[in-house]
Order: sequence, then C-alpha cells, then structure tokens
Amino acid sequence: MFSVVLPVLLASSAARADDLSIAPAAFQIVKQKSGPVNYYSVVTEGDRSFVRARYTPPTKTAVLGYRVADGDRRRIRRVKWQWRAQQLPSGGDECTPGKGDSAAVVYLTWKRGLRYYTLKYVWSSVASVGRICDSKRNPFVAQDTVVRRSGGPIGSWLSEEVDLAAEFRRHFEGGRPDADVPAFIGIGLMSDGDQTRTPSSADYGSFVLVR
Repeated sequence: MFSVVLPVLLASSAARADDLSIAPAAFQIVKQKSGPVNYYSVVTEGDRSFVRARYTPPTKTAVLGYRVADGDRRRIRRVKWQWRAQQLPSGGDECTPGKGDSAAVVYLTWKRGLRYYTLKYVWSSVASVGRICDSKRNPFVAQDTVVRRSGGPIGSWLSEEVDLAAEFRRHFEGGRPDADVPAFIGIGLMSDGDQTRTPSSADYGSFVLVR
C-alpha cells in the first residue's frame, strides 16, 4: 500500500452521519515495511481509544496501515485525525539526511496504474513547520514530506484535516484545479528514532474519512 519510502490543513469539524470513523484496531502492521517488533498498541483513556507508538532504539522501524475499501476509494474527499506527541526523537529532522526521525507520521497514499503517490505529514523535533522536503519522483513512487508540527506542545491532542483533491493537485499536479485525482487507497502511521538512535513516542486517534 505504501511507497518504498512509504495541506491545506484545516480545523477539525464535527463528523456527519455518512462519515466513516476508523477504529484504532483497524490499523495493522505493514509487514513488508516493518521490522520484527510491533511497538504499537491500542490504548483507552476514558471514552477515547487510540493507537500508541513507543519506539525504543535499536528496534527496527515498523509501520501501521489502513486500506480503504474499494467502494470508497473515489468517494473520500477529506481525512481528519488527531495526534499527540509524547516524546520527540532527539534532533529528529526529516529535512536533514541521517536525522530523519519523527515523533509521529501520517501517510496518505493514492495509486494510479503502477505508481503510488504519498504525502508524508510529520510531527518533527526541530524542522520548520511548512517545509516540504525529501521529495521523490520516479515511475513507481511520488512522495513529499510535509512538516506539519514541530516541537511542542508535548502531551496535547491536536486536530488536523486534509482536503485530498486539493493537496494531491498542489503536490503532484502543479496546482492545476482540473487535474484528475486517482483513487485514495490508504493511511499509514509511524513513529521512529532509528537514525538518531533515540526514543520516540506519540498517540494517534479519531481518524475519520469524509465522503
């Protein structure tokens, strides 16, 4: 589901009856992109359940994934979620080679033919908010890393919302408003600290697909 390396973002709004909420347990290990240790778990606090990631070195990086049902792939217009950084990898900077660790990552992936298109939204330790870096383009993979959050607040839930068509066109079609948008196929989650060799932790929850 994800590439080899695996917006305008808006304030979250209330879910509608036809929106699709994703249960935390629906995210599963992507075996071909993950080491042998699953350092993710489903946690419940009060009436909220969410995915918790606790990475400790020298564990190999692991990725969770959720595949959108075939019938919904061209119906989903926006993705909403909440996340909470708990521990930032020391010096993690996705825009600097050799330091590309993140407290939290949310991947959004589309597919057209044999090519995967991925936007990698990161909660960085030190990279500047709004930076776009580590872009990849080849016949099979197109990917941009987007620094959405950086540094604190630690331990606080923050809400995000992505307009899928607008963001795909902005990153992969030069902003052309009439460009075709391929099927949206899935969401990935990752917290890591393997390059900086430091712990990293975050919580992920309240994922909603808006149709």
